[in-house]
Parts: sequence; C-alpha cells; structure tokens
Amino acid sequence: MTLIKSISGIRGTIGGFPGDTLSPLDVVKFVSAYSIMLKNKFPNKKIDVVLGRDARISGPMVNHLVIGTLNAMGINVVDLGLSTTPTVEMAVTDHHAHGGVILTASHNPKQWNALKLLNEKGEFINASEGNELLSLAAQEDFNYSQVDDLGQLSHDYDAIKNHIQHILDLDLVDVDAIQKANFTVAVDTVNSTGGISIVPLLKQLGVENIIELYTKPTGHFPHNPEPLPEHLTELSEAVLKNNADVGFVVDPDVDRLALVMENGEMFNEEYTLVAVADYVLQHQQGNTVSNMSSTRALNDITKKYGFNYSASAVGEVNVVELMRKTNAVIGGEGNGGIIYPSLHSGRDALVGIALFLSYLAKRNIKVSELRAEYPAYYISKNKIQLDADMDVNAILQKMAEKYKSEKISTIDGVKIDFANSWVHLRKSNTEPIIRIYAEAGSMQEAQDKANTIINDIKNII
Repeated sequence: MTLIKSISGIRGTIGGFPGDTLSPLDVVKFVSAYSIMLKNKFPNKKIDVVLGRDARISGPMVNHLVIGTLNAMGINVVDLGLSTTPTVEMAVTDHHAHGGVILTASHNPKQWNALKLLNEKGEFINASEGNELLSLAAQEDFNYSQVDDLGQLSHDYDAIKNHIQHILDLDLVDVDAIQKANFTVAVDTVNSTGGISIVPLLKQLGVENIIELYTKPTGHFPHNPEPLPEHLTELSEAVLKNNADVGFVVDPDVDRLALVMENGEMFNEEYTLVAVADYVLQHQQGNTVSNMSSTRALNDITKKYGFNYSASAVGEVNVVELMRKTNAVIGGEGNGGIIYPSLHSGRDALVGIALFLSYLAKRNIKVSELRAEYPAYYISKNKIQLDADMDVNAILQKMAEKYKSEKISTIDGVKIDFANSWVHLRKSNTEPIIRIYAEAGSMQEAQDKANTIINDIKNII
C-alpha cells in the first residue's frame, strides 16, 4: 500500500517496506521533519508538543517512536496516552504548546495508522506547512540534539476530563434539561477511545441509562469502524431492544458523530451537523460552513435564520479557514463532523452529543420527529479505485469541460451543480480512490446521477 501524504496527515498501513507503508523509518522521518518545521516557526524557543492516540493495536509502538524522535530533536512531549482527536486539539492550547501529534487513522481499518499534525492553535497544519514538511522529509537533513539538550517527557491523564468540563461550561449545553429528560442512550465506540470519553460525558450530562456497545479501548474493532448504516445494525437493534431515545456512534478517534433514531433507523450522518446548527443558530447570530461534499440542507437551515452559508474544499483545515473568514458560528463536514468554535476549531463528536441532547431535551420531541422537520436530501457515496497510470487531473478537467453548461466549481476536484442536485468528484486525501458523491431529492435520483458520472469517467479512462 502506498504511503499517503496529505493535509489529513501521513497515513499508511503497518508492516512492509519503508516508503511503501507507515514503517518505523517513515514515522521517524516525518516526525523529524515536523520537529524542524516547528523549530523554524519558533526559533530560539524550547518546543512543547502534545501527543495522544486512539486505541488501535499499533498505537503503543508508534507512540514510542514519536516520543523518542521528538525528544531526540530536543522537543518536550506532553503525552496524553489514550485520547481523542478533539481532546488533543484542545490540550495543545490548554498547555500553550507549539504543536500536537495525534496517532489515528480515523475510520480506516485496524491495519492503518497515521500521524495527524497540529499547529500551535490545535488545528491541522495548512497546505503551506504541509508542503514544507514534505520538503524537509525528502531532504532528510536531520540534526538531532546532543545529550544535554534532549527533550523531556511528561504526562497529562486529565485531558479528557478537562475537555468534558469545557463542554459542560458552554452556554448552550443545558445539563439540567438533559437530566430532566431522563434519556436512555445507546453508544457504540468500536472499542476505541470513545468509550473513555463519551460514556463519562453522558454521565456528567446527567444521562443515567446508558447502553454500552464496544466501549472497551482494546483496539480490536468489532466491525468496520466507519460509522455508516451498513456497519451499525447492532446499535440499531440495541436502540429498539432497550427503547432508547437515541443511539450515538463515533469513529475510533471520536471526531465523527452519527445517530440512530428511536425507531432504529439512521438519522443520517449528513444531518448531524444540520440538527446542531439548527439549535446553535437559534441562539447565536452568525454564518455556517461545510465542505463541498456536504448536504444542501445546511444551506437551507442557515437561510431560514437569515444568515449565509459557504462551502469549502474538503478537509477540516479548509473548513476552519473559511469559517474564520466568514465569521461562522457553527460548521463542519457532512460525515458527522461538528466544529463549534465557541469550544475549539476542530471536529468534535463530544460537543456534538452535548449540543444535540440539549436541543432534544428542550424540544421534548422524538429524534425521528426532529429529523422530519429538515429538508429531505439523499447522498449517494461512491468511489473508483485508482491505478498507478491514471492521470486524475486530466480526468477531472475533461469532466469539467463535459459539463461546462452547468454551474461548475473546481475549488476541490470538480463539483457540478444541477438545478435540483449536485455531483462532486475528487481525489481522496486518505485513500487511493476518486470519491464520487451525488445528492438529490431521492436516493434513486442521486444514484442515477452518480452512475452517469461514473460511466463518463470509465469512458474517459
């Protein structure tokens, strides 16, 4: 498997040859390059970096490599141990650190791991910093510290607790309302760090009836860890069997949130952000942002309250940048990623749960009734596997030319906006594929649109 390098991190499978996978040599190389990048950014300063990891099996091994490399470069490390992506992001600013590293391959299966790299704001490094990192890694001109200048290792095992407290302190999180609602909640955390973060959060929110599925952080994922409907049959059954009010599921690093309604059906991860935005916009004046592959429903909800919606390129760093430019009060990605800048500028399933339960408690309605209030859009998500000899840019350029009579955006791949639907095709940041997303007023129409585009691409190939 080719090692994948992007703004989403340095990602690859464990085992195999250096340069082809996320081997120990590659971990050391890219962490060394990251260290130099931080030293260039903060000259003549002792650098501090926060480190955390999800529960995947390779985590301890990669963790040791990262700590050793950072210390060898003279950088101090604050190790959170088992943690979540949003917890690490918040801990960077809590510790006034110069950067952060998260060891997680998000929704990828257990054989994958990755280095997610943060700046001093606890946000993912941007494209310019990413290019600098790759250049430094390619040069391999590393000068490690002398023995008296090695970095030091310290630990912070209260980071998740502090993260939860920051959430409880938010004005829009209503613990009293949630407690009075007496919710029964089912959770599936795929045996990763959601179990040591979401369950404590729910208890702090006053939820006493919690049905736990796979909440032990063993790293042995019981099913495909991407929170898609076909992987969540057990959670749906648990919701029905226990008469739960809602089911929550997260990916291994807890930055994506999907919901199961009380009737056992999916709320649709695209609408996680829509529902939370609906609540936030009733109390905070401001705009919204999501990426180009996200549902139009957020635009509809935003206009309902008299504010403006904007679409960014795919990638959390791009969403955050546009949120800052447009003064957005809520944003995220349609894969269930909630970004609430009143807390921090990163996707956070924990704050998503707290805001959603606050809204549900205040409305005193069923989750399915809330879902019925939103516009009905359906997204068909497809992909085409890439071959080594494929010129993806040429393919995208030909597709843009073919559909030039429609509204075209080339900010990120090619997005074709039709009157009542859209199709977005782009090269994935995390896998060797072309993603093809289509949205329309019915799943059949969305799939038909996607199939048309897929056939067009196959003809070009």
